[in-house]
Order: sequence, then C-alpha cells, then structure tokens
Amino acid sequence: MDDELRERVAAAGEAAALYNALKHGSDPDVGAIMGPIMGENPEFRPHGDEIPGVLAPVVDEVGEMDEAARRERLGELAPERLAELEADEEEDERVLPDLPNAEDGEVVMRAAPNPNGPWHVGHARMPAVIGTYKERYDGEFICRFDDTDPETKRPDLDAYDAILDDIEYLGFEPDRVLRASDRLETYYDHARDLIDAGGAYTCSCSGDDFSELKNAGEACPHRGKDAETVHEEFDAMVDGEYGSGEMVLRVKTDIEHKNPALRDWVAFRMIDTPHPREAASEYRCWPMLDFQSGVDDHLTGVTHIIRGIDLQDSAKRQRFVYDYFGWEYPEVLHWGHVQVDEYDVKLSTSTIKQLIADGELTGWDDPRAPTIQSMRRRGIQGQALVDSMTELGMSTSDVDLAMSSVYANNRDLVDDAANRYFFVRDRDEAPAVELPVVDGDAPAPDAGHPSLHPDHPDRGDREVPAGTVVVESPDLPPEGERVWLKGYGCVRYDGDELAFLDADIDVVREGDVDVIHWAPADEGLDTLLRTVDGDVRGVAEPALADVEPDTVVQFVRVGFARIDGFDPAATDEDDGPDGTEDALAYYAHP
Repeated sequence: MDDELRERVAAAGEAAALYNALKHGSDPDVGAIMGPIMGENPEFRPHGDEIPGVLAPVVDEVGEMDEAARRERLGELAPERLAELEADEEEDERVLPDLPNAEDGEVVMRAAPNPNGPWHVGHARMPAVIGTYKERYDGEFICRFDDTDPETKRPDLDAYDAILDDIEYLGFEPDRVLRASDRLETYYDHARDLIDAGGAYTCSCSGDDFSELKNAGEACPHRGKDAETVHEEFDAMVDGEYGSGEMVLRVKTDIEHKNPALRDWVAFRMIDTPHPREAASEYRCWPMLDFQSGVDDHLTGVTHIIRGIDLQDSAKRQRFVYDYFGWEYPEVLHWGHVQVDEYDVKLSTSTIKQLIADGELTGWDDPRAPTIQSMRRRGIQGQALVDSMTELGMSTSDVDLAMSSVYANNRDLVDDAANRYFFVRDRDEAPAVELPVVDGDAPAPDAGHPSLHPDHPDRGDREVPAGTVVVESPDLPPEGERVWLKGYGCVRYDGDELAFLDADIDVVREGDVDVIHWAPADEGLDTLLRTVDGDVRGVAEPALADVEPDTVVQFVRVGFARIDGFDPAATDEDDGPDGTEDALAYYAHP
C-alpha cells in the first residue's frame, strides 16, 4: 500500500468511524466500519490485510472524542454524512406537504413574476416549489408575466428572457409562457361582462375623496350609474380619453364590509406612461393586478395558487369577481417571506438595480449580489437551490434560507466531478510567500504528483513543478519545524527555504506534521478569484490551464470554484480583472 492510498484509507476510516459512533451513540470499532469502507471503496480490497492496521489508530482517536467534537469533525470531513445523520435523527418538518384536493394529471400552477428586473435568490422559491409539485402530480407549470404596471413597477425588456433563463437554470421548463400585456383585450371583455352583471362601475372621485367615503362605509355617488353609462365611460377609458387619475373602474363589493380594503376596489385605472413593449405601448387603460390575475387564473385553468401571507386580501377581492361570474376559486396556499443570510445587499430588485447603476456592483452576476445569475456564475447548481427552497416547506411564518444549506446541497452535486487543483491566495492579511525547495537529507524531487481526485485514481495525477514554490504564510510552521507539501512530500522550514526530508506519510498520521497546498512560483498562473467578500488574487498550479471554462473545480483547502475563463480582458470597473491575470474563477463555497 503506497502512501497516498494509506492516506485515503485513513480519511475514509475516520469519516466512517465518526458516523458510526454518532449514529449508534457508542465508541466505534474497526470491525464495524471495515465492511462499509470496503464496499464503498473497492480499490481498497486488495489491501484488506493491511487496512485494519491503518484504521486502528484512527478509530482510537475517534473513541477519545466527545459527541460535540465528533459532530464538528464529521462536518469538516464529510458534511453530507453529517446532514444525512441529522436527517435521520429528527423528523424533517420542512418537506413540502401534499396539495389539498390535488389529483394526478390535473394540477395547474403558475409563477407570475413582475419582469421589472432579473431574479434575486428569494424569487427562486416559487418556481422551485411549483416545479416540484408539477413533477409530483404530473401537472402543468405556467409562467405568466404580470406586466400590467408600466409606471410604478416598469417592466425591464431584458428581464423576460432573463427570468426564463433562471427557471431553466433551476431545472424546469414552463409548459406555457404568457405575457399579461398581450391580453388587454381579454381583460376589457371581462370588464364589460362584469358591468353587464352589475358588478362594476366607473368612478371619477379623487383618491382622497373615495378613501374618506370608503372608510366611513358610505357609497360613492357614482355607484348607482346605469350600465349603459358605465359602458360608455369604460369604453372612453379604453380609448384613452381620460388622463391618469381621472377615471377608474371599480368592482362593486360590500361598501360596509368589515375590511375597508375590500370595499369597491379598483379594477382598472389610467396610466399615461407607455408600456416599454411595443406591442402594448398604445394602451392607457390598465387592469389592476387583482383583476388581471384573477381572470387569468380562471381562463388558464389554475387549480392551486401560492401567495405570500401578506396577500391574503387578494383572494378575498378576487372572490367577488368569481362570484359574479359563477366561477370556482382555486385552492390557495399562503407562505411567509424568505430571508437570506450571508449577503450585505438587500434582497430587493430595485435596490440591486440601483447599486448596479451606481457602480457599487458590476452587474447582476456580481458574486456580491444575491441574485440567481450570480449563483449560476459562481458554479452553484440550480438543483442545490431548488433542494434548499423546498426544504423550507410551506410555513406561513417568515423563514430564513441559510446559504450553508445551499452550499451543502451543491457540494453533494459537484464534489464527485470536481477535480482538485492548488490555488495559493495572496491576501493583505495573509500574504503568499515564495521559498525555494532544496535538498535536505534527501534529494528534492523536481515536481509533485497529487491526484486529480482522491476518490478517482483512474483520473490520474497532475504534475506540479517544484523548484521555487508559493505557500500561504499562515501555513508555514515555526522555523525548523516540518510541513507536508500535498502530493510532494515532507519539508523543513528553514526561514528562507524549504529543505526536502526523507519521511513518509506516517508523520502526518501521527499528528506531528500538517498538510498544506502550494504552487510553483515561476510556472504558476496568476489567478483572480471573485468571491462574495471581494476579489482574491493568487497563484494557481499550471495544470489549471487545461480545464475547460464553465467547469467547477475544487481549490484544495480553499473551496469549490467555477472557472470563468483565461486571459480575461481588463475592465473599466474598480473591481474585476485588470488584464494581468492568466485565469479568472468565481468562488462557490467551502
């Protein structure tokens, strides 16, 4: 058994021993973990007679830990196994519940984004949950752009495609895509039908005057207009004969309703600002969201609606319209808002848009922005975000999305495919140090040969030139002490050089020597790593140049990152490439 295989056996044994001890609440033993280790790692089997000797000291060390230390160590070594253990230990109350009155093949749900900008992370919850329910019930997923406010929440023409790209990134494809601004004539027809049913009237009261009447439970003087007059005035609204604020169409409800917000609410209003879409730019009479959305939900066959808990009045308003038309209202589920940790930027489309305009962010895919485009560029898989969002369940309370859960899910998805490379960071608080590697009590090899992936020896090794190397200053031991250059060997730090020593991996297993990563000073790639906390510069090993852009790798002892490209052009921005870099990468997570 060579040193690298021995190291892998010890690592697998430690993770298995920790998991076994925590699962069963007892000290582990070699016999209990031998079977699982050999089953999961068939390449260990030819060395079966040697493996117990490698595992014994590891198991003894785990036996001396208390439960808290075991959990912490398992989280460091194999966070996915800790997550699995915790899932077994407690009932997961955040799994999506079954939909009420849902039948296979009959469920129709919709995401109804306002396309006033690309999506932030919180927006992912709706398509994640709807897409998951679609798969569960073999149902239908509608994406309907509720773009009927060309003034206050003015649509962004680029956002339509950007949002569809975000849905695709999350792993879903809408069965139908609708734009409400294409459907104005449909809403007008239903408004006229509502007038005929005695359910709507035109009103020219000022907003303040109507509010005073409404709050007093008194009818507006226009409420008793005959249908012919209402039709004439509504047609004049459609023809653009009124200006903004001069005329509205109201739904006739209960003027004495205990909730003033439901009293004769506005269904259509006049907006002078043209819609940015050319196909809708001539319209001036626009439906309010509650009318437009209610009509569309019925006409498109929506069976189940998910809304924020703060929008409970929407269903109550829409039920008045449904009652006039004799329609059956869909099932409604409400949930609380999502709050996301880690980011300094507010989870708000308008805020992010302003920060980009002010040059505080470089764009929607800036790693500091809490956006889906940013997560995508960082190499976080859409499925990881979907899994974390569905794990939040359907609570009516506000919920916190811990980015650590997204990262844990993503780690499960990318770890097996992500090859390993060295990247030495050069930070103000921890500068990189160049040191020559010289002969000590043994000749210094010309290069190290770490594996591309510790679990896939068939992928081969990388060749990392030695000579003069770069290391992170905090990794250096006290002068005269030893350290292990991963994939290379044991060296002694002599202050201005590293002396190669004749020592095997046992010095690491015995706990006397730390393992660190490194890179060649001369042949290395100047690399810019963009992170949530800002840009980090450093040196990567030359083999990174063989990686295709858009590939996720693991920078050993740093974390996962997506390779964005090589020889990036300089930007005019304060942050980002300056034209000197050989490689550009985006940091995903530890």
